Amino acid sequence: MEVPIDQVVSLLHEAAYGTLATHACTLPGYPYATVVPFVPDAASAPVICVSALAEHTRNLLADARVSLSVLQPGAVDVQNAPRLTLVGDAARIEPNADELARYLRYAPATEPLLALDFQFFRIHPSAIRFIGGVGRMGWIGQSAWDALPQVAPGVEAGIVQAASLAAPGGVRVLGVDGYGIDYDIAGHRRRRCFPHAPIAPNALEATALAIAASLG
Repeated sequence: MEVPIDQVVSLLHEAAYGTLATHACTLPGYPYATVVPFVPDAASAPVICVSALAEHTRNLLADARVSLSVLQPGAVDVQNAPRLTLVGDAARIEPNADELARYLRYAPATEPLLALDFQFFRIHPSAIRFIGGVGRMGWIGQSAWDALPQVAPGVEAGIVQAASLAAPGGVRVLGVDGYGIDYDIAGHRRRRCFPHAPIAPNALEATALAIAASLG
């Protein structure tokens, strides 16, 4: 099956958390899985913010190879729900001001944790296994993922600001990418996909503003 990469991107943007599997230091040879919140970066790669005291943090510092399993939010019938397993390498990062602002738009509850021992790691995908439902599955390789269109964080911040002004009251715009717009209503993350995506960079702001006005 040819995997629709736009559906993979959308699932990573819709989900607020996933199950991170690391190589256990305490029990060598065994995987250690735990649920973690994450935010997709400008390249839609998952970024996590974890405590230095956490078991999984110690594991990934010893071995960067990880996987992240993500299920469609609110899924009831798991066998027929979109889901994916992202396999890649985690690297510690120091986000710049724009990257940090983006992360906190999606996960504002993280801000007080930054005064503690929490650290940021980006998971760069090596391969992604996507399952759209029973009998609908396939792989996306690193080259296809690396070819995804990106929006520079500084440019995206300006589009988000303009889209926020265009959005109805009660809607908080979180982020924009070539495939859709992420927003929050009453504490619940949602996504509206763009028609005819990916949208060219020079048309992204106009598309985002038009979609933002219809959110709700």
